[in-house]
Amino acid sequence: MSFIEVLINNMPSFLAALVLTLQLAVCALIIATIIGTITGIFTVSVHKTLQVISGIYIDLIRGTPLLVQTFIIYYGLAQVLRPYGFQWAKLGGPFTAGVVTLSINAGAYMAEIVRGGITAVDSGQVEAARSLGLSSWQTMRKIILPQAFKTMLPSLINQFIISIKDTSLISIIGIRELTQNGKILAANSISRVMLIWLVVALFYFIICTLLARFAKIVERKIAYGSRK
Repeated sequence: MSFIEVLINNMPSFLAALVLTLQLAVCALIIATIIGTITGIFTVSVHKTLQVISGIYIDLIRGTPLLVQTFIIYYGLAQVLRPYGFQWAKLGGPFTAGVVTLSINAGAYMAEIVRGGITAVDSGQVEAARSLGLSSWQTMRKIILPQAFKTMLPSLINQFIISIKDTSLISIIGIRELTQNGKILAANSISRVMLIWLVVALFYFIICTLLARFAKIVERKIAYGSRK
């Protein structure tokens, strides 16, 4: 059986797995953006306590592997909270656990992106906002964050690409995304293992390449707009 035949014959399962992969990544990106924005604001806060909290979170998450975090959240958290009636099955099962894990992981990297975007905003605009009587929160919400997010957009797309590839590690808890789908198909078709994994790689390659191209287009538009 050729590569094309493997692709066509298993297309329904690959498309279903692709949809699940994108759902995982999109849900995680949305939640991670919220976590990252809050944590990023904490990192530039004048309050030392907030800086310490954000610093611990970022260092802890970035200093441990995503696979270990997956085990801790899916198996460890369930065991610790079981006496209180907690079960992942009641909350959507492995999919919800996967989204939570990816969100917490990506949130730490988003925080650094947000911090960089905030610090890139001209300090003169902050001073101008203060002179107009805006509070620190109003200045952040109305002046700094809108400009920071425009600068951060290419980095956010790149983080989305990373999250899509990171979903392959979440397959360890049984979610049938692209990688897990490849494992199942390969286990049932030993003679076509290489072809199946090449198809899996092709799906990742197409998605990530398209998003990377889109990120470059956005980056060029932002750079062109800033020169006007």
